[in-house]
Order: sequence, then C-alpha cells, then structure tokens
Amino acid sequence: MAISAPATRPANPRFSSGPCAKIPGFELSMLADAALGRSHRAKIGKDKLKAAIETTREILGVPADYRIGIVPASDTGAVEMALWSLLGARKATMVAWESFGAGWVTDVVKQLKIDAEVKTAEYGEIVDFATLDFDTDVVFTWNGTTSGVRLPNGDAIPADRAGLTICDATSAAFAQDLPFDKLDVVTFSWQKVLGGEAAHGILILSPRAVERLETYTPAWPLPKIFRMTKGGKLIEGIFVGETINTPSMLCVEDYLVALDWAKSVGGLKGLQDRANANAQAIWDFCAARDWIDNLAVDPATRSNTSVCLKFTDPRITDGAAFAKAVQKRLEAEGVALDVGAYRDAPAGLRIWCGGTIETLDIEAMLPWLEYAFEAEIAALAETA
Repeated sequence: MAISAPATRPANPRFSSGPCAKIPGFELSMLADAALGRSHRAKIGKDKLKAAIETTREILGVPADYRIGIVPASDTGAVEMALWSLLGARKATMVAWESFGAGWVTDVVKQLKIDAEVKTAEYGEIVDFATLDFDTDVVFTWNGTTSGVRLPNGDAIPADRAGLTICDATSAAFAQDLPFDKLDVVTFSWQKVLGGEAAHGILILSPRAVERLETYTPAWPLPKIFRMTKGGKLIEGIFVGETINTPSMLCVEDYLVALDWAKSVGGLKGLQDRANANAQAIWDFCAARDWIDNLAVDPATRSNTSVCLKFTDPRITDGAAFAKAVQKRLEAEGVALDVGAYRDAPAGLRIWCGGTIETLDIEAMLPWLEYAFEAEIAALAETA
C-alpha cells in the first residue's frame, strides 16, 4: 500500500538543538543598530554589553546581588571558568547523566585531578539529588541537552549548604525555573533558548561564589580568559560589560534583539509556556503511538527544550541505522533539519522545543515523522 505524504509542511523546519532556531520573523535588518567597527570599550559598546547583562537579569529574575558576566567560548567557556577558578577548596561531587555532564567529570577528575565523588545515571534517567553531599562543591547540568532529562526542581539542594553548587543551565535558561537561591554558579549560552549566535557565554555568580573567588587561590595557573580576580578582589568590570576579551558586537546586538522579543512574548513565563506547548505536542503524539517514546524514563524529568525520542517498534533490529534513515528522510523532505540524536546518546531523534520554535511548526512536522517512520518500516519489510 502506498504511503501518502502529509499535505502541510512546517513554515520553519529548523529544530536543531544548537545553534537553535532564530526568533520568529528574524531578519538581518533587525541588527542594523549593531555597533560595528566600534570598540567594545567605547561608550556605545559598553552600554550595549551592560544592557545585555541587565536585561538578562530582568527576564530571568536574577537576584540583584548576583553578578552576571559575558564570557568567551559559549557555555563551555563559562563552565570551564567556574571549574578552574572555584574548585579545589574542598571535595567535589560531580553529577552526570548525559554527555556534557560527563565532560565536566573528565575535566575535574582527569585534568584538574580534584578529589571528587562521581555520581552518574544512564541516558533517560537522572541522579537522585537527595543522595548528594552538598557540603562538597556539586557540579551538574540542569537540563541534559543530549538526554532530554532535566532536574524537575531544586528542592533537594539545602539552603544551608557548605559547598558551592555549579550549574550548567545552557538548555534550561529562559525555558525552565532556575532557583537562584539554590545555585551559586549558573552558566548558559545565547545559542540555545533565545536562538542567539554561538561563541559567547553567560556566567552568573552568587555572593558565595564571589567570596570563594576572593578567598581561595587554586594550586594551578589560570589562563588570562579564566581570571576573575586581581589582588584578591573580584574584577567587577567583567560584570558590568567590560569583557575579558573582545566580543562580537554583531552577536551582542542579536542577543539584545532576542531579549526584546522575549519581553514581547511575556518574558520568562511566556518563553516557558511556548516551550511547554511545543514539548507537550510531541509527548501527546508519542502517547498515542506504540512505536515511539520519550527517552526520559520519568515524565517528571522530561525536558521541555531538548526532547529526545527513541523508536520502540520490535521490527527494528538496527536502531541506529533506522533512526539515521528517518532523520535523513525528514531532512530530504525539508520538514525537520538536524534532529538526529547526539553522537554519544542512544539511537533516536532529538527535537528542539525552546521558545523560538512555533507550536504550529511542531504540529506540522509530526505527521511527517509518522510518514518517515512508516516509509522506513516498509523499506525494512522489502529487504527482509
């Protein structure tokens, strides 16, 4: 029996998990006010960088006494700055349930060689935070971008902890609730939920993290781009727009435009509602079918941004090859781009559902996913 292709296509087929889709209606002309050819240390440059910092604070609800800095090398650079500058004063606990968290384990245990307990969970599951010792410095991702598993809340993190909590929130910021009173370091990049351009990171420090910086000197040398103190005092300029190295003023303008758009759709609540609606459309689709499911085992930990799916049909004997074939078919049809699972993750698909994605595009893409699945199952039957 012939398999009919759906009649409707997504207006925007870009569902990559990073760099993610630009804001709806984006045009390069929106960046016409960028301070191109101007020094980032000139007044115009510093004003734009400071505006990016303060608008981030406004939308995310970052406490007034927390510092926010724009740093190099995307979220990776922000996390590395925190690990290299803050860890080593006490024992650490490294928490990982997907590839990026595992990468931070490698950096801390094998590169910095810090005394650390390592707690891990398989893809689709999460570490029980009630078992962690928060008198140690605890490092974790809030949302596992490559596993689609997120921390549902920060209830298990004690207010009177002795250690620092260092949270990689790159695919959570602007889409999920981050309890800043429970987090001493928060990092993310512009390229995720707000669809910004890559290579810039955000580093947020609590007063406790600043105190650690000003009272502890690591045993190892720090590269220039990691140094946040001078003479035992925080370099405050970093956190008002005087960046450590030269930022792209075009990327800064792009972030400012995205922040303005975020405010226009209701700020943090509006962005969360959009991501929730996108993810729910996929969850409902999976719930009505017996051949596909969410990789996250517990519905309470399902990500509303990086939604990871697995094929469960017993006729599939080579999961990796089947998932790749479905991904290629979707891309060839121009209905879903860059939706393959991360290279280290279990075979399946990963569909970005952050706030820049339109729910109508998710809903238009899903029939194509079913079409691609049925077409590949039919192809399997022909070769059997």
